[in-house]
Amino acid sequence: MLKDATLMAFVATTDTDACRAFYEGVLGLDVIMDTPFALVFDAHGTPLRAQKVEAVQPAPYTAVGWEVTKIASHVQSLAAKGIAMLRFDGLEQDDEGIWETPGGAKVVWFNDPDGNILSLTEAPD
Repeated sequence: MLKDATLMAFVATTDTDACRAFYEGVLGLDVIMDTPFALVFDAHGTPLRAQKVEAVQPAPYTAVGWEVTKIASHVQSLAAKGIAMLRFDGLEQDDEGIWETPGGAKVVWFNDPDGNILSLTEAPD
């Protein structure tokens, strides 16, 4: 039924200016549109809709993630822009905050300005 439909991703924001500065300025996503209801970014062909809301209740798990190559270089780039990586009890993360899964994938997490948890994942070799 939906296999040919375009997937959309959603986050919520209470601060449109900070959201735009982060997703456009820090992450480098292009703005597709800015309406009274949402900012919409192009995440490599997937619309990422930042809904403009009165209050955000961030989920305690990843809301949006990207699959990348060379995760360490992305982490260093984010850190240079002032983005701190999240650390989780029970996960052995390296000095940069990268966790290696039992299957060999590498994962790191960080927050957007509204506290939504975002992640980067590098597939195993």
